[in-house]
Amino acid sequence: MNMNWTQISDKVVQVSTTDDVVDKAGRTTETAYQLAKASSELKRDMESILLSNQTGGAGGTGTARTLKAIQKWLTTNVVTAGDGVDTDFTEANLNEAVLEAYNEGGEPSMLLVSPTNKQAVSKFAGIAEQRFQAPSNKPTTIVATADIYMSDFGTLSVVPDRFLDNSAALVLDPSMASVAYLRPFKKTKLAKTGDSEKYMMNVEYTLVVKNEKAHAMINKIGVVTP
Repeated sequence: MNMNWTQISDKVVQVSTTDDVVDKAGRTTETAYQLAKASSELKRDMESILLSNQTGGAGGTGTARTLKAIQKWLTTNVVTAGDGVDTDFTEANLNEAVLEAYNEGGEPSMLLVSPTNKQAVSKFAGIAEQRFQAPSNKPTTIVATADIYMSDFGTLSVVPDRFLDNSAALVLDPSMASVAYLRPFKKTKLAKTGDSEKYMMNVEYTLVVKNEKAHAMINKIGVVTP
């Protein structure tokens, strides 16, 4: 297992005493609502960071620690999109990435893609067809979706993620990567400001990659180089 740095993400909410006592439909208190909203925003921030190309660092005076994100971890099984001229994400790219991960001992079962690349994958020949039996007086409908890709080395669940950039697609073995918490989500009351109460919601976490060779990445999708 390789080591990683932890990173702290936080959100601060400020609610006036008046807002907190006013009865609002669907809310217990404004503070509770704002804290729940901050928690959701933190989770989105975490997802975006974990899936990015961020370089990890120990930080220092005036510089925060940063975790090493998944795209920086994956260095062994990396496939460059296209054929050197056309940089579209192709089915050949995916099959090459799966083969490389499998040869290194991985059992990839997930393909994580951006919404744009999800549409590209939907056109791949290896997408499993789902057949639905229609009533006898109507024709049978065949619906092809990119939920499952049938590779030579097992099936891949195709998962779109709006926080993954369009230039990369990740072939993952979920058993070989996880998120770890040094300090789980916590609410801390800060010093009062005037007639308002302030709270900070924070979390300290990192990405654990047990074996980077178990995964693969298709990169430089849509990236044209001189």
